[in-house]
Amino acid sequence: MSRAGLLGLALVGALVGCAAGNGDPGSPTMAKIRERGRLVCAVDGAVPGFSTVGPGGAFVGIDADFCRAVAAAVLGDPTKVEFRPVTAGERFVALSSGEVDLLSISSTHTLSRDAPGGNALSFGPVFFYDGQGVMVPAASGIRRLQDLAGKPICVESGTNTELNLADRMRELGITYQPLRFQSGEQAYPAYEQGRCAAITSDSSLLAAKRSGFKEPAAHGLLPELLSKEPSAKVTVQADPAWADAVRWVTHTLVQSEESGLTQANVEARRAAAKKDTSQAEQRRFLGIEGDFGRQLGLPADFTVQVVKAVGNYGELFERHLGSATPLGLERGLNRLWSRGGLHIAPPFR
Repeated sequence: MSRAGLLGLALVGALVGCAAGNGDPGSPTMAKIRERGRLVCAVDGAVPGFSTVGPGGAFVGIDADFCRAVAAAVLGDPTKVEFRPVTAGERFVALSSGEVDLLSISSTHTLSRDAPGGNALSFGPVFFYDGQGVMVPAASGIRRLQDLAGKPICVESGTNTELNLADRMRELGITYQPLRFQSGEQAYPAYEQGRCAAITSDSSLLAAKRSGFKEPAAHGLLPELLSKEPSAKVTVQADPAWADAVRWVTHTLVQSEESGLTQANVEARRAAAKKDTSQAEQRRFLGIEGDFGRQLGLPADFTVQVVKAVGNYGELFERHLGSATPLGLERGLNRLWSRGGLHIAPPFR
């Protein structure tokens, strides 16, 4: 191993030792967050339903609320978050450089991103099941991918979106003109201005961006999907204890929905479980019995703090993305496993 590599390992070891001394199970990131007094969380900041700046100046959206859930678990206070807007091209550099502690931004879990020889990232459980779609003006007459032959398509450069588009069009033998942009802030205005015949991204993001157009109904999504896009929250691979903590915050959101725990009833349900010793599973989940929190470097009642802060997964989805919102997304694969979806939490035992 090189001298630089040995020095790097020594530094990581020193940081882990310090973290363990502060009560964290070997997590320098959690030690840093507690010393700082806030979580630095990366979001897109410009995707309705996922993360935008609301009228009062606060970040809103399902991704922003996940940051609050993690802050509630680690610091006991969902307000102790510093939101850091980053572009798709900046996100992984911001994480690997230590500029942010966590990516709560649309990031598809892929082998090349996960592997140590790639970006050395650590992906949590799938937070949102999606697929890459294509949006076109409804009046354009474009009804399928083949209709885009020879036409310009807006796409963000350096993303899986760009690669998926190229792969799919190659499979179909369709030539097209990729019009590349560094960020969505550049790509979507270009599409609205008619500089390209279509724009491609995750279907949920297309729906989110469309909700902010001057005429949302004038744009539609083609029926074909270019890829599967299971999106997850991301931490650095070098801090597995931190990755575990973030992972189990996601599982908490899913399990709380399955258990019928909501933002409104979690305190009452915990009080009832304290009195009723027969509720073994509920008592473990709510931190009344067992040491799950300690094993993760979190407080015993971290699950209660998460649900109190933001609610369960179903509440998050309906509040920001569901039928009563401008996006009007169906839950589809994002339902619980017991209701025909793919979300399932491992046992809390």
